[in-house]
Amino acid sequence: MIASGVTRTRRAFAGLALLAGGALGSTAAFANPVPWQLNMPQGVSDISKRVYDLHMLGLYVCAGIGIVVFAVMFVAMFRFRKSRGAVAQTWAHNTRLEVVWTIIPILLLIMLAWPATRLLIDMNDVGESDLTVKVTGFQWRWRYDYVEYQKQDPGVHFISSLDTESNRVRQLGSGLDPNAVKDGDYSSYLLNVDNPLVVPVGVKIRFLITADDVIHSWWVPTLGWKQDAIPGFINDNWTKINTPGLYRGQCAELCGRDHAFMPIVVKAVPQAEFEQWLATHKSAAAATAAVGAAPDGQG
Repeated sequence: MIASGVTRTRRAFAGLALLAGGALGSTAAFANPVPWQLNMPQGVSDISKRVYDLHMLGLYVCAGIGIVVFAVMFVAMFRFRKSRGAVAQTWAHNTRLEVVWTIIPILLLIMLAWPATRLLIDMNDVGESDLTVKVTGFQWRWRYDYVEYQKQDPGVHFISSLDTESNRVRQLGSGLDPNAVKDGDYSSYLLNVDNPLVVPVGVKIRFLITADDVIHSWWVPTLGWKQDAIPGFINDNWTKINTPGLYRGQCAELCGRDHAFMPIVVKAVPQAEFEQWLATHKSAAAATAAVGAAPDGQG
């Protein structure tokens, strides 16, 4: 019982530390989700950092408004209460005060609307991309097609599914501990895949996102956006990752029985390493296609 109470206390303090770190814009705003994280991640792209900054600006504005309103309310309740002999005034309007509390919210909205509008415009600018990846959602996995890289068709595509270990542990009656599923030191239960999406850093990547059966949603929080995958439609978005690493996400649209079991892993690597990986997979795909096209008894 005592140990359980200590654990809850430690988790509470950890959550407060994460919240404080995120509010101050420190490295405590993790790229990948961690237990008891209370703020959104800063991300690893310029867009995601701008989304985070806009989020924090809105938080500061709301916190400031709350402090002012509650301060005025508590001062009024304390200083002008009946027990101190306060007598209510009979006036109904104060034109100067009404002008002030109309103009200030307008200025605050303009202050928030300007960076938000610029951010939305830039988020929709998918032109001049160096790499185009088509993402197709299936029940319950993702297909990735490398459509174009530096004006050429790489001819690489694959399916990305929940990793074997997580799939084994999640089975009803398995008796296995989800906390034992790790990718290095990271608790990766239901957050790892067999084939991650490999992309280069420092390159503008355009995503074409659709679905084959029902509506899915491709969401990697550290990229700063999520995009619905809708059958018969192609939505697009883009990112430019600045830091190599593994970045995780999940389907964010309820898509059926195994919705919780179709994670996303983006592996960002230096451009030279990506080109080597792409060449290796392109050669493998070409060899597989040649074997499949060979007449019986050959190849």
